[in-house]
Parts: sequence; structure tokens; C-alpha cells
Amino acid sequence: MKKIIAVVLVLSSLILAEEYRYNISKIQPEILERIINGNSYRDNCPVKEVDLRYIELSYIDFNGKSQIGELIVHYKVAYSIVKIFRELYNMGYPIRKMSLVSDFDGSDFASIEADNTSAFNCRNIAGTNRWSNHAYGKAIDINPIENPYISRSGKISHKKSLKYRKRNHTNNTPANRAMIASNDKIIKIFAKYGWSWGGYWKSIKDYQHFEYKK
Repeated sequence: MKKIIAVVLVLSSLILAEEYRYNISKIQPEILERIINGNSYRDNCPVKEVDLRYIELSYIDFNGKSQIGELIVHYKVAYSIVKIFRELYNMGYPIRKMSLVSDFDGSDFASIEADNTSAFNCRNIAGTNRWSNHAYGKAIDINPIENPYISRSGKISHKKSLKYRKRNHTNNTPANRAMIASNDKIIKIFAKYGWSWGGYWKSIKDYQHFEYKK
């Protein structure tokens, strides 16, 4: 009898669970105004707004709740992104927050401090004059506090990330599950759609970073 009740409860929870949702649209005037005023887009960007897409999609937050997040990406990767995040949603991968970088005045540092998952941002690679893949809408940073950037010298710029230097899954907390370690399923999901992981880079480690290389 207990087994039957357990099965019924599981089936009920599956029925009541919110389905993954997404919407892809061109950059409408209100979104364009928002990213210009938010310093994440300007006239000299290497990609024009007509080649960008605004995506609203479902994700599971650190409280296990279904939320709708926002991303801007290049039109060539928009459908791969919604497919990737469908798989992440279905496996229950937790994401702290997902907002446009324009909500942080275009500041990559501030977005990271908020543990914000984001994609397009018209900026250079830090310390260079070369455009980042984020400036083309072909890169995404996921849970950046739990997945820090580590420089060649071993520096981590965000204090909240220091405890994530060691990449071991030691418990089942949302933060620990959000941490991306070698051979995790999330890496394989991104790779299936043509994306590579910054955690496999040799001279530096960018555990939050995935970029499209095709």
C-alpha cells in the first residue's frame, strides 16, 4: 500500500510540475532602449541588434522553483540555447538568477557579484582590446559565483567564489549542484550543441563560461 501511495505522489508531482517554456523574439524597441541605457549595447558593437535575439525561458532556481529568465544571444545560437536549457531544466540543474547584463549597468563584475547567469554583453576580453565572444552573443556565463574565473596567477576576484576553488561535489545543496566540475552532465549537454567549456582551458580556468565555436 505504501508503495502505491508513493507512486501516486510521484505521478502527482510530475503532473503538477510546470513545463519548460521559452519565447524567442527579435530585439524590440523597448529591449533595445533597455540595453543601450544599460550600457550593454552601443553602435560600435561587433554585432548589430538585428542579429540578436531576446529569449525568455524557464529555469529552476536555488529554491527548486520554476522561474522565467532573460537572455540575449546571436540568432545563430538561439535555438541551441533553448534546447540546452530545456535539458538543464528537466534534470533540475539550479540557476541562481538570470537577467540581462543591462540590469547591472553593463558591469560584468556587478553581474557576477549577483551570481547572475547572462550571455550578450558588448565588451572586450578583460585586459585586452579584443572583443569577447559575449560581444557577439555567442557566450554565456552560468552561476558565476559557484563557477569562478581563475587567472594564470591563481587569482579569484570575487570573495564569495573563493570556497569554490576546489571543484568537488561534496553535498546535494543547490550551490554545490550548481558548481560545474569536469565531466559533469551539463558540459556534455552544451558540447552536444557545439559549445565548449572554459573549465577545460589550460592557462586560465573560466568555469562559468561556455562559448559557441561552430
